[in-house]
Amino acid sequence: MKPKMLLAAVFALSSMAGLAQAKPIEAVASFTVIADMVHNVGGDHVHVTSLIGPNGDPHAYEPTPNDAKALKGADLVFVSGLHLEGWLDRLIKASGYQGQPVVLSNGIKTRSMEEDGKQITDPHAWNSAANGVVYVRNIISALQKADPANARDYQAKGEQYIKQLEQLDAYARAQVQAIPADKRKVLTSHDAFGYFGDAYGVTFLSPLGFSTETEASAADVGALIRQIKQEHVSTYFFENSSDPRLVKQIADASGAQPGGELYVESLSPADGPAPTYAQMFRYNVDKLTTAMKGN
Repeated sequence: MKPKMLLAAVFALSSMAGLAQAKPIEAVASFTVIADMVHNVGGDHVHVTSLIGPNGDPHAYEPTPNDAKALKGADLVFVSGLHLEGWLDRLIKASGYQGQPVVLSNGIKTRSMEEDGKQITDPHAWNSAANGVVYVRNIISALQKADPANARDYQAKGEQYIKQLEQLDAYARAQVQAIPADKRKVLTSHDAFGYFGDAYGVTFLSPLGFSTETEASAADVGALIRQIKQEHVSTYFFENSSDPRLVKQIADASGAQPGGELYVESLSPADGPAPTYAQMFRYNVDKLTTAMKGN
């Protein structure tokens, strides 16, 4: 073989090898918050598909045939865990996916409440930025294990992202602590801000429990209205993935004023105010603190 031809063949083989190495990991995330976290750590090395789209409700989600197809072709599946994605086991079985999902809430100090005589674990752990850091460290570990060749990139991107979340955690703490403790009370659609409340010192009242699929009794609603009046809760919020009618009814009866929309279990579309986890967290902090200050 002539030298020029040999060089061309070597170059072609090298290019093919480079293309093979460049094929990204196919990752599936249960909902948009998780998908955005994985994207921030994985960068161009990872292609992420979110099963639930913007403004979706992970409690009441009904998987589709396309979800099963995405899961079957996935190298990694990322979930929040803590029984949030109750539909996932059925989907995995239907898809034929052979791996074990990466549970990002592993290592979180969980909180719980009693519902219908049972202790239920709160699944909304990502609503504390410090818990978001735990999620990111679990993502780094999973990607490094699946793709050791790019382990340094995952570490570098992950640490950069963690610094951003730590800054948001400090920002939330500073903004909330500037408000008198007796003013840090808010009404929301369901009990999704418990980790936020514990981390930053805010009391959240809601007619529903941890899941949007629960139903509030007339007695529960009446008791909540009395509590709102007694504790002088002045503002209510509805959530982008929840039905606002019940919280609006309670607000009308109690005199609470609207504070707007919060993003709790899903991001907004790209042209909305909360298209990433970091933007969602900052947006919620600003909305809540503005309302609690009475502005």
